[in-house]
Amino acid sequence: MKCSPNCRAIAAEALGSALLFATVIGSGIMAEMLSGGNVAVALLGNTLATGAMLFVLIAMFGPVSGAHFNPAVTLVMRLRGEIRSDTALAYVLAQLVGGIVGVWAAHLMFDMPILQVSDKVRTGTGQWAGEAIATFGLVLTILGTAKMRPACIPASVALYITAAYWFTSSTSFANPAITVARSMSDSFAGIAPLDVPAFIAAQLAGAVAALLVAAVIFDDTSKDTA
Repeated sequence: MKCSPNCRAIAAEALGSALLFATVIGSGIMAEMLSGGNVAVALLGNTLATGAMLFVLIAMFGPVSGAHFNPAVTLVMRLRGEIRSDTALAYVLAQLVGGIVGVWAAHLMFDMPILQVSDKVRTGTGQWAGEAIATFGLVLTILGTAKMRPACIPASVALYITAAYWFTSSTSFANPAITVARSMSDSFAGIAPLDVPAFIAAQLAGAVAALLVAAVIFDDTSKDTA
């Protein structure tokens, strides 16, 4: 079956998002089951699984779609002129649909109700600041590593998210699509639907700030060192 490069890229975004979001939710469920009520141990298990899966997915799908798996990253790439508007919209739709399927798959694997709504409250200035900073750092990591050490992008992004799970107050969602998807899981990694809009606003603000900072720090590097 033939598929155009754009079709393959959209499929990669959907499948990558499904696997990533299934990892976030599934590892959160498993960690909560095995941690005996120790939240730190549960978070550590959730962190390690997510970081490991990110490395694999970016290494595998990066050459196909850029391995965004994140509307904030897709927005930044559109603003930089690296993808077209129609492609960006298709990416975001693929990320959302694929990600939600991944959440449902995690529920299925653990014999939980597939359709859920989270009641886990995540709100307040500290959490919003955490999301803005987490997304700022993620986008800066992507843009900076792409400019300076492109071969290191899978490791850089995976290690950044591993660290950000622990140094941010929000445990670093840093992704509007996963924020929406996590509102559909009443599990360790969930977020109440009412708290989703503020998280997404903070994420987009952090992403745009990183775009502006990266333009100052990285975009003229080759001219300065030539």
